[in-house]
Amino acid sequence: MAGRILVVDDELQILRALRVILRDAGYEPITVATAEEALDAAATRPPDAAIVDLVLPDGDGIEIARQLRSWSEMPILVLSAVGEEEQKVRALEAGADDYVTKPFGARELVARLGAALRRAGRTADEPVIAVDGLELDLARRVVRRDGEEIHLTPIEYDLLRVLARNRGRLLTHRALLTEVWGPAYGEDIRTLRTHIANLRHKIEPPGGGPRYIRTDPGVGYRFAA
Repeated sequence: MAGRILVVDDELQILRALRVILRDAGYEPITVATAEEALDAAATRPPDAAIVDLVLPDGDGIEIARQLRSWSEMPILVLSAVGEEEQKVRALEAGADDYVTKPFGARELVARLGAALRRAGRTADEPVIAVDGLELDLARRVVRRDGEEIHLTPIEYDLLRVLARNRGRLLTHRALLTEVWGPAYGEDIRTLRTHIANLRHKIEPPGGGPRYIRTDPGVGYRFAA
């Protein structure tokens, strides 16, 4: 088995589907239907990752994410209905790593879960991050695309560094603003969008859509995995 995955959802049909999807992908699913059962299961035998529905009969996925994150670094994915943008943001800020919108495809769910588990296994001292022709040398603060150095402002570099070190993970607007500018700028989304646009102009290859920095509308940005 590739790992034990705690799954929390009060819809029996979804629990059954997730059990099949995860088993087919080589994981060992542990399925429960309430927040209380989820926290008990996680404490009794800690899983390698958790998939948590946002709406539960005795609580919500946001509180589960917050409590799990208080003692564990396990990847946490939340399941949400279409249009629950504010809830997604709250879950991510409570410690969730990513979200999957219902109805979801099996391949997308497994891919998101696999990416989160790979991120959890990386060391924090990775000296060079290279993705699809773009290279970020953290020790030298140097950025290259296809071998050619790209000159970034300090803010642009810090944004790219934070995104790249969390590649594949969705970072909310507030998380990026707080990390790069400080807590006082947590709501200044217009400034963030301006700097992201400038950064994209410098690092993205001409023509086509964004290759490196992806937008999750209304929520935040993620760096390509």
